[in-house]
Order: sequence, then C-alpha cells, then structure tokens
Amino acid sequence: MPVLKFDPKVSASAQEALEPHIRPLYDQPGARRMAIIEFAHMERTEPAPNTDGKPSVKVRIMGLELPNREQEDAVREAQRFLHLQRTARGTFDDDGQLELSESTLRLTGGMLAYLETARLRAGLAHWREYAQRLMHGPDLTVTEMRHEMQALAEGLTAVLNTASDHSSDD
Repeated sequence: MPVLKFDPKVSASAQEALEPHIRPLYDQPGARRMAIIEFAHMERTEPAPNTDGKPSVKVRIMGLELPNREQEDAVREAQRFLHLQRTARGTFDDDGQLELSESTLRLTGGMLAYLETARLRAGLAHWREYAQRLMHGPDLTVTEMRHEMQALAEGLTAVLNTASDHSSDD
C-alpha cells in the first residue's frame, strides 16, 4: 500500500483561508479547527524492485475552507456521516435480516437516515464479499454458479426490500 505524504506547501487560496486561524492556533495549544480540503497529486515515488522502500504519493492542499462557529456543527455532522458510511458493519441473522453492529448503531445516534445508510452499506458490503469469494473460489459448474447467483440475488433483494419496507409507497 502506498504511503500518503503531504507537501508542506499549500496553494495561495488555501493559505489565505488559513491566515485568520494561525494566531488563535498558536495562542491556544491543543486547539482544533474543522476544515474541508481538496488535495491534488503532486509526485509519485516508486522504489526499485527488491528494495526496502515503500511506494508513496505526495499531495498538496489546493483548496481549503474553514467553517465559522455557526457552520462548524454542519461540517462536523458531514464528517460523522462520511465516517459512518465508510465504516458501517453488520451481520445477518437466521431470518436473513441485517443487524447492525453495536459500534455502527452508536455512530447513527438514532438518526433514521443514518441507520438506513449504515444498513444498506453493511448489506451491500456483505454481498460484495460473497461475490468476491465466488470469483476467487474453486471453479463451479454452471448449475452451482446459478445457485450461487440466485443466493446473491435473493440476498440483495432482501437488503433492498427491507429498505423499501421503511419508505412510503410510491
């Protein structure tokens, strides 16, 4: 896995956005600021074969905006949602219903949209892994593959049907 490295230089517009925050950060050790950043690929390092070096990619912050106090909660909420979407996990019970993990449930904070996003993501991740195991497993006959594809289709249908059970009838 390549290593990500940040170029210490930032674009002029990013530096301009940072300027008002430099002194407060200096004056308050341990202070934090939320930010939305855009970075761009600047350099790639690929070590020679049979060397100990790790491949790396260097990025530079090109765009950066920091929310004011009134906007910070919205940015933090977006961060929580993106984290939930990336990390949602769950398992299927004996009836084929997806049960979200305790850590995922804690991240949702009881928010219905978050619960549904986490449930859908966990369900899709499960069936993606199932499909990957099929692709990398032993060679299957056509009949066996049809059976496995039927199981995959039924699993995805169960995930989607549970989602539509919670929505209004269209």
